[in-house]
Amino acid sequence: MRRFGNTAIAGVTVVALCSGAWLLRSGAETHAPPQPSAAQAHVGRDDGPARSARYERSAPALPPSPPDRIRIPSIRVDAPLTGLGLTGTGSLDVPPARHENLAGWYEAGTTPGETGTAIVAGHVDNADGPAVFYALGALKKGDAIEVDRRDGGVAVFTVDAVEVYKATGFPDAKVYGAAARPELRVITCGGGYSRTTGYQGNVVVFAHLTGSSR
Repeated sequence: MRRFGNTAIAGVTVVALCSGAWLLRSGAETHAPPQPSAAQAHVGRDDGPARSARYERSAPALPPSPPDRIRIPSIRVDAPLTGLGLTGTGSLDVPPARHENLAGWYEAGTTPGETGTAIVAGHVDNADGPAVFYALGALKKGDAIEVDRRDGGVAVFTVDAVEVYKATGFPDAKVYGAAARPELRVITCGGGYSRTTGYQGNVVVFAHLTGSSR
């Protein structure tokens, strides 16, 4: 396992999310999930001169508290969260595929809202159809992500970028690396699709804490 400052995660990405069982069973790629456009990617250090003030604003860090639920209103996600660990090969484990509306968070790392990089992952589909993060690639900069915490609070994150990476070139340090402010990564499968290997990469949402409520 590789460690990056205030978060710890496997050097192997979430391959188990990526079989594409629904596309394989349907025999067509017409049901492929949306993928992020180039406009939603990071652009240099400051994301360009037109970066809105809402991307710059960062809320004070919250104390550690496990999360219970994630909501992403713009893509109609409202799902419980389960704790994830590492597999025997050192990769991030995944929620049970049979529970299509279930996401997971890496419970040995940063909790969403505290300083550091919190990791949430979920399936894009299962054998029966779309799963919790099927539409993740349709997110846009400025969209909100809300995480209900066990302490009764809600951590509100703003999306900074949405990118897709090939599994063979997954940027571990960029995605899982330490952060000086509260940040969140939401990960599912994406990129090209092959009937023999499934999805060939991952969609990653980068977000940071911009508010909280109780």
